[in-house]
Amino acid sequence: MMAMPQNLNMDFTQAVTIFSQQQAWLKSPKAGVWRKPLERLEAEAGWTSSIVKYEAGATFSTHQHPLGEEIWVLDGVFSDEDGDYPAGSYLRNPPGSSHAPFSRQGCTIFVKLNQFLATDSQAVRINTEQQVWRPGIGGLKVMSLHSFATQHTALVHWPAGEIFQPHRHFGGEEILVLSGEFIDEHGRYPSGTWLRRPHLSEHCPYVERATTILVKTGHLPEAN
Repeated sequence: MMAMPQNLNMDFTQAVTIFSQQQAWLKSPKAGVWRKPLERLEAEAGWTSSIVKYEAGATFSTHQHPLGEEIWVLDGVFSDEDGDYPAGSYLRNPPGSSHAPFSRQGCTIFVKLNQFLATDSQAVRINTEQQVWRPGIGGLKVMSLHSFATQHTALVHWPAGEIFQPHRHFGGEEILVLSGEFIDEHGRYPSGTWLRRPHLSEHCPYVERATTILVKTGHLPEAN
């Protein structure tokens, strides 16, 4: 089994782009659970972001979230002892919580561990397929998922041909492209691409075709 990398992309002053569709799946400690690491402090602890795949019937043992867990269900149905969460679900398990996740039919999730502020204690369960989009700047549609202190997480839908104003990211920006293709002056990012941009970075994004992204801002340290 290939070892999980340590100290992966932990210099928060650097921009990172990962085309996760091109990554190989790595085995986890649990049979039937596979991972694509995006950023990671230690092999099985600390600040971590990953794409995780559960094969049908796979289970993960009960574990705690010392500084929280944030999940976006990409496909299939993710489950734990509190419920079933289909594709398009957004979950937050606060610091000190625990659960025993599994998937009956299989699923893929985007998961972030140990990145909450210690006082961010709200548990969140949102099925975005049942939520209303709100108008954003220009032709954008926005669905807010969570806000705490300077940190904000949202879905943003871009109509074909939309161009956004140049802007700067205080506290950084992190994007997972869910569908379509996100573009800026630095590159083109198809579905499955994960981007992290540091504190006070700038860009002018746009799209050529309809695109949806999961975006988080204001959560990155100013330095590593």
